[in-house]
Amino acid sequence: MLNACYFALPLFLCLPAAEAATLNVNLDGAGAGGGPLIVLVFEGAKGFPKESRAAQRHVLPAGKSTLALEGIKPGQYAVLAYHDEDGNGELNRFLGMIPQEGWGLSNNPAASGKPAFKDAAITVPESGADVTIRLNY
Repeated sequence: MLNACYFALPLFLCLPAAEAATLNVNLDGAGAGGGPLIVLVFEGAKGFPKESRAAQRHVLPAGKSTLALEGIKPGQYAVLAYHDEDGNGELNRFLGMIPQEGWGLSNNPAASGKPAFKDAAITVPESGADVTIRLNY
């Protein structure tokens, strides 16, 4: 009788669950000014580093510098973080290009000009990953 129940289960219940990982983001060097820290997660090069194209946007209150992102599919990501010192909800830029608030990228690449996804890309395996981003002012 028990074997009949196994055959009656829908096939999708027998498939393994999709693996999910945790990406731990640590922000280093946040300035003493007010305003939240913003963490943006990009799933690919398309639209990187435009904030409106980020797959995820997280706001950390002033004084908090760690974030655990659970349920991330294993794969390649880039993380951009900035200190929204004036609390206006965006990264202030001089001439629309040069950041005027503290900011950084996963892998902490030296960026002159528009950063490339490949330089900031990290691989998140099923076991999860930790990334430390140094904020530059």
